[in-house]
Amino acid sequence: MTVTVVRHRMAGPGDDEFATRLFNGAIERIDWLDEAPDMMDTVLSSVRVAVLGRSLVDPRAEALESWYAAVNAMQTGSAVFRRAAVTEGSVECLINHKVRTLPATGPLAYANVDTWLTAFFFAIVCRDQKRMAELAELPLDVLRTSGAAHEEYLYHWVGALQAYWLRDQARMVEELSATFAKSHPDALRIAGRDWVQRISYPPVNLFYRFLNRDHTGFHEALVEALELHKAYWTADEEREEDLDGVFSLGILAMACLAYDGDFPLGVESDYIPHHLITRDWLGEFPT
Repeated sequence: MTVTVVRHRMAGPGDDEFATRLFNGAIERIDWLDEAPDMMDTVLSSVRVAVLGRSLVDPRAEALESWYAAVNAMQTGSAVFRRAAVTEGSVECLINHKVRTLPATGPLAYANVDTWLTAFFFAIVCRDQKRMAELAELPLDVLRTSGAAHEEYLYHWVGALQAYWLRDQARMVEELSATFAKSHPDALRIAGRDWVQRISYPPVNLFYRFLNRDHTGFHEALVEALELHKAYWTADEEREEDLDGVFSLGILAMACLAYDGDFPLGVESDYIPHHLITRDWLGEFPT
């Protein structure tokens, strides 16, 4: 039996045009990088929002544009860290069908732990193992020296994901244990408890169930994660109208890992586009 978690917001009049503007705007901004590579943070924001717009109007990712948007977000996010990992020279990055030569930046403010998680999750969704490996090999010091203030558990969460991909079992256990401990409400210093408990922590729990090959536990945690996401984004009118609420990248990424690991998900929700989970667009064009 499949459980359906209904999304709180559906597309309305004018949303198709709105999503198209976001999508086309992101592509235009990507081309800025050729002449203005220091605009990377603006481009990064634009490609993320384009994914949200596509999710609003195409919640199952049935249209090619939705795959384009996800790939552009993955490529841009990965490029941020390819540049941040080096301090001299330039790097080559494929973004929106074009290899772009971009100058190295070294660590910088937007190359932070949140951006890393977003980039890694999009790489999981797009099944790009090369980019996953590259992000997994990034020294955590690059994130810590970004200057951005984050809860300590997020660095351990990154460490756990890196260790998983690099098959470092001992480090993964250590980092995941620290993630659990430091995400406890009493350990939080910066983030709001509501955000951590309903948005940030559920993907960690899903990852734990995935590692333990706990099919039943993963199914139950997936339903709970989606319900918590919905509860957070419907807590008040302002949140309900926020485009961020229509899509959950962290939950989607964990669902993709589970699907690829032959877990019977048994859950459908427009918060996690079906055709991205089932990798139906994979191979449509070089990424």
